[in-house]
Amino acid sequence: MSKFWSPFVKDLVPYVPGEQPKLTKLVKLNTNENPYGPSPKALAAMQAELNDNLRLYPDPNSDLLKQAVAGYYAIDASKIFLGNGSDEVLAHIFHGLFQHDLPLLFPDISYSFYPVYCGLYGIRFDAVPLDEQFQIRAADYVRPNGGIIFPNPNAPTGCVLALDAVEQILKASPDSVVVVDEAYIDFGGETAISLVDRYPNLLVTQTLSKSRSLAGLRVGLAVGHPDLIEALERVKNSFNSYPLDRLAVAGAAAAFDDREYFEKTCRWVIDSREKLVAQLQAKGFEVLPSAANFIFARHPQHDAAGLAARLREQGVIVRHFKQARIAQFLRISIGTPEQNQALIDGLGEL
Repeated sequence: MSKFWSPFVKDLVPYVPGEQPKLTKLVKLNTNENPYGPSPKALAAMQAELNDNLRLYPDPNSDLLKQAVAGYYAIDASKIFLGNGSDEVLAHIFHGLFQHDLPLLFPDISYSFYPVYCGLYGIRFDAVPLDEQFQIRAADYVRPNGGIIFPNPNAPTGCVLALDAVEQILKASPDSVVVVDEAYIDFGGETAISLVDRYPNLLVTQTLSKSRSLAGLRVGLAVGHPDLIEALERVKNSFNSYPLDRLAVAGAAAAFDDREYFEKTCRWVIDSREKLVAQLQAKGFEVLPSAANFIFARHPQHDAAGLAARLREQGVIVRHFKQARIAQFLRISIGTPEQNQALIDGLGEL
């Protein structure tokens, strides 16, 4: 701790991202990256931007990408906000839309960046317990609040909340912003974007890091009523007017336009997920129902930390969380069939 730190910095508890190992021969199933590369059309679009125009600032509004998202979801561009990864989008939401006089609500087992943002922006929160099956219960969110946020599908569980349950939460808190964080929605859930026109308090966030294989590009978005979008634009333009560079805008727009590649790779991931679930269940694992590109699993006779260590010795990395309720679970990203087989081989006969 430096004497030059402000009291504010001294009290921060930062987010800890998943390990990004330097070794290249490891089978990396710990950070939910897509095992299949970006759309060839996205790569070509980015390569075309490698020219003298890089000396110029990018479009601060990223209109090319906004139009691609608007066309994909058949919505008006005024309902779209873009940022440098969904983490930046979420940061602006926490800063600009959640109220401080009542606690923010989110699940007790959820994306661990949420409490970090609360610490950063001085927001009180209540962590709402998932039920015994690790599911979100809509009725638990019917209470006074300064805002609500939850991933759907949830992370790290992978469990998805049906759209009618999302609507119950929205109806119960008409005076609060409800954020549905859809980082994994394309692997089995139903997006809440269809509800945006009916609920002015709804904001849906998404990322291109997962289903569109562009984690290295850092592109995120939010969809909601223009009033909510205007608030985010005010925050963004008081922080960084150019969050997306020229390569990111071109590549992300092309990725949205290439529906065929997107749908094909999502199917591959879903098919691999179902096969891996069956293989793990055959080895005695309990696997939570997943609509994401990862699974959450535990074995009744083996310690999760020990299994993670054993897999690492076999060259396979998975994510282990130390939080009490889930300390015996492993979060396993879905890889290629060959990577998934390496996981099964690494577990051996247990």
